[in-house]
Amino acid sequence: MRKPKIVILGAGYGGIITSKKLEKLLKSGEADVTLINKHEYHYITTQLHKTGAGTAVDRQIAMEIPDLIDPDKTTFKKASVTGVDVQKQAVHLEGGESVDYDYLLIALGFDIETFGIPGIKEHAFAIRSFRSTKAIYNQIIRQLSLYKEDKDPSRLTFVVAGGGFTGVEMLGELAEGLPKLCKKYDVPFDEVKIVAVEAAASVIPFFPKESIQYTTEVLENFNIQLHMSTKILECTPEKVVLENDIEIPTRTLIWSCGVKGNPIVQDCGLPVIKNKLPVDSFLRVQDMKNIFSIGDCSLFMKDEKNALPPTAQVALQEADVCAKNIVATIRGGSLKAFEYHHKGSVASIGTFAAVGKVGSFRLSGLFGAFMKQVIEARYLLNLGGPSLIIKQHFGFSKEPVKVTANQ
Repeated sequence: MRKPKIVILGAGYGGIITSKKLEKLLKSGEADVTLINKHEYHYITTQLHKTGAGTAVDRQIAMEIPDLIDPDKTTFKKASVTGVDVQKQAVHLEGGESVDYDYLLIALGFDIETFGIPGIKEHAFAIRSFRSTKAIYNQIIRQLSLYKEDKDPSRLTFVVAGGGFTGVEMLGELAEGLPKLCKKYDVPFDEVKIVAVEAAASVIPFFPKESIQYTTEVLENFNIQLHMSTKILECTPEKVVLENDIEIPTRTLIWSCGVKGNPIVQDCGLPVIKNKLPVDSFLRVQDMKNIFSIGDCSLFMKDEKNALPPTAQVALQEADVCAKNIVATIRGGSLKAFEYHHKGSVASIGTFAAVGKVGSFRLSGLFGAFMKQVIEARYLLNLGGPSLIIKQHFGFSKEPVKVTANQ
């Protein structure tokens, strides 16, 4: 009897954890599992701001996928997905190769939402992937080096667009990382300007007033300029244009304002709503019995009007249920409806401060920073056990991760 083929697209939080769960749930020889990802590493998305500011070495953020999976149970294939043929049940890869499937999980992550603002796509630096944040770091180094030649102050002005969790974490990391980089490249840090721009009335506007006030005070203590209730109108290679006739001369705009589903899902012959794949309560793509989708490229409605947000916490909880439902489908068993349970959120603001909320309990300061570390350690525990935690904190290699332009 032919073994069913399970193909997982994407090795982000949702894809990698689903593959790990399947390794535990499937019996030996029960199915062939193939994990396809466009690069050989899995990265910790919630730590990408550290890559951007150069405050962590590559191997603390990016881990080799073959080291995370069981090669006897999961086949890893490094390849870029170009499309899915639903009728023939085949995944098309760059270079003309295709992979057949019986059961498919689409967990391809997100793309950047620019909201049609002129120049963002061409000139802004997005916090989107490990490669994109490496580009941010390289841009910072380049501007520090060029400033020594022409003393152009715009080279030392770094603008972060977006005051949500990602933006706040990037601001905090820049405030801590730039003094060290300036010292290394012999550039006066007192000439550096860090600017935050947010269209809402405050940073982290979805948080309680006390948390907003605390975050604002920490950022101001870092001498970060805050432009709240202000929209970006345009980005050029030399400046950012804001509302109210404000222009900020800068060579570096870091974008953290919004995400949308991976563009590949548009051409798969599957239903698409708001650039995402709508899924039922069992995480199956609408009207499909053998195709599942989780994470940022899926649309799961928690009620009639609201969808779950594109967060790591959502993807991780979906992965657990998705793995169980894939196995239940193979065995002809009953599927489990997915229920999301929000366990709280914590955003770091540098190394020694954070802000968050767990249930009705508000976190801030050093304790919040500690809890952020606990959350990250818990993920590593689920991913690779205690040995991975030890390796990522003490035994990591300082060899840089090689990235290419198409990653």
